[in-house]
Amino acid sequence: MATSAPYVVLGAGSWGTALALQLIRNNQGARLWGRDSLALAQLEASRENKRYLPGFPLPAALVLTDDLVSALKGAAGAILAVPAEALRETLETAVRKGLGHLPILIAAKGMESATALLPHEIARAARPAGSLALLSGPSFAREVARGLPTAVTIASEDAQVAHQFADAFHGLSFRTYLGQDLTGVALGGAVKNVIAIGAGLSDGLGMGANARAALITRGLTELVRLGLREGARLETFMGLSGVGDLMLTATDDQSRNHRLGRLLAEGVPIDEAQNRIGQVTEGMRTLPALQKRRRAAHVEMPITDALDAILNHGADPRQTLEQLLERSRTVEFPETG
Repeated sequence: MATSAPYVVLGAGSWGTALALQLIRNNQGARLWGRDSLALAQLEASRENKRYLPGFPLPAALVLTDDLVSALKGAAGAILAVPAEALRETLETAVRKGLGHLPILIAAKGMESATALLPHEIARAARPAGSLALLSGPSFAREVARGLPTAVTIASEDAQVAHQFADAFHGLSFRTYLGQDLTGVALGGAVKNVIAIGAGLSDGLGMGANARAALITRGLTELVRLGLREGARLETFMGLSGVGDLMLTATDDQSRNHRLGRLLAEGVPIDEAQNRIGQVTEGMRTLPALQKRRRAAHVEMPITDALDAILNHGADPRQTLEQLLERSRTVEFPETG
């Protein structure tokens, strides 16, 4: 039984619920907060997140609440498991409700559409004071909830905060690795969702395993190119939050972004495809912001351009992906060519 101060997870979707279950499994006190009072009442009545994570009973030790003041009171730290687009509003609300200097762990992946900011940048704008960390890596919510083996990166410029959150989650089948490269970890979590839509399109169009592998690999090249321009470390992209998360998201239909690509390849309109999936597809929201960010950095990202043309400008998926192959040949690594 937990004896230390509890952690509060902000966001009662599939990911927030899975993280709360891992905290309980690891003998940590945990509170799960959601803004929807009716939804929280239903969770309390059924002790199951039937909408976002069905099939996993919520232990009695997990406190469910829509009262943010009480959720934050006496907490050891806050984990933000909301979509990137909702991160600023959630943090600003938490600050008004007593967040103070409580350390925060951001489990969101993506960019803010209006500003093209990454999650840690949004957090610093919404709460200039206080330590933060990022959690990222290959981690489907259902597999975490099942207790299947999972490894993630927890990155922070504050070593004490990184260790605090890593210790809270590390245990049994959930392994945490420490890092410091916030920009690299955040970019990996954002860009992989965009590339995963492309991989889903390729798979749905029947372009084959070779095409999927090429798209993922060259997508990783685009991520590295942007990351290095922004001061990230190369090794970050070779780790869990880089190639690890990209491989997972771009090859498995548990990924909402991959499923979106497959549905679009079948001719399903974007709005209908997103309705069928029923949860946020971060890649769609991230793509316009990613375009802003890479143009500001003067970085060439042809796969990202092609996906932007398909998703936001009505380009034909097959023709556009085939045109990628028709580009002038070049060396794989320009600096060594």
